[in-house]
Amino acid sequence: MTVLSNKRGVELEEPGPLDGRAPGAPAAPEPVAETARRSIGASVRAYVALTKPRVIELLLITTIPVMFLAQRGVPPLSTVLLTFSFGAMSAGAANAINCYIDRDIDVKMRRTRRRPLARAQVTPARALVFGITLALVSTAGFFLTVNPLSAAGSLFAILFYVFVYSLLLKRRTSQNVVWGGIAGCMPVLIGWTAITNSLAWTPFVLFGVVFLWTPPHTWTLAMRYREDYAVAKVPMLPVVATERRVITESLVYSYATVACSLALWPVAGMGPVYGAVAVVLGLVFLGEGHRLLKAVRAGVTGVHLRPMRFFHLSNVYLALLFTAVAVDPLLH
Repeated sequence: MTVLSNKRGVELEEPGPLDGRAPGAPAAPEPVAETARRSIGASVRAYVALTKPRVIELLLITTIPVMFLAQRGVPPLSTVLLTFSFGAMSAGAANAINCYIDRDIDVKMRRTRRRPLARAQVTPARALVFGITLALVSTAGFFLTVNPLSAAGSLFAILFYVFVYSLLLKRRTSQNVVWGGIAGCMPVLIGWTAITNSLAWTPFVLFGVVFLWTPPHTWTLAMRYREDYAVAKVPMLPVVATERRVITESLVYSYATVACSLALWPVAGMGPVYGAVAVVLGLVFLGEGHRLLKAVRAGVTGVHLRPMRFFHLSNVYLALLFTAVAVDPLLH
């Protein structure tokens, strides 16, 4: 401990470091156990990030409400938990394998450069094994605890996302998210088959809602990150087309989405609650699309168009619409 003197000659002691080391001495090594805990925690977070948890939220939004509709009431809790758990594994498997496939372009894009493979937090081989393992476990789990039809739907979604979207469409055509979005629609069918062990027109109408909703939802996000996709040479529509064309096509798909949502009313025999919610949400959704079209026609471009406002609204639209799908059967 160093001794100092003040102006009056009184000796003062300079406090040393909290760990008792002398000033300038090297830091004591961190305990091995603490280092191991941090390493394990970082690894767990990296593997969880490979599954893209925020993307899996779509599973919750679309799967469980359809189960309420299929049951025409509250579905068995055990079936809901099993379907959601293995469904989350299935989506996580597809996302992890997608991270493996896209590791070369993820490092080039601001939006994705913090993903585990881009930051070398997980090796490509381990990421691939992790994804395949999740795929096998989720498919077997559905088959053994839910039913074979749901297992087939889950496996189809994984294979379609990996081979059709990630490997075939994503880097080759601006229609990548149109047809690649089929994989994201499968939770609707899986939720229905988990309850009924069969298929009907009702889940296919809801499948259509998600299918038609996906392009405008994704394209407005891609407008925000257009430069990223251009650098990575991914031909998203905003990269290869004018903003006016992107917004016009998005509005067309938005109208189709609202029309399909209204078609569920007679097809599934929905009550007035769903009908009212679908109409109001549809008007708000289309209103935002027309705002974008009006702005681009007036010469507004780039961030001043505020495409992310439409993107966030589209999330709210889908969440509230499917909430109405779940609530309506409980009220009549």
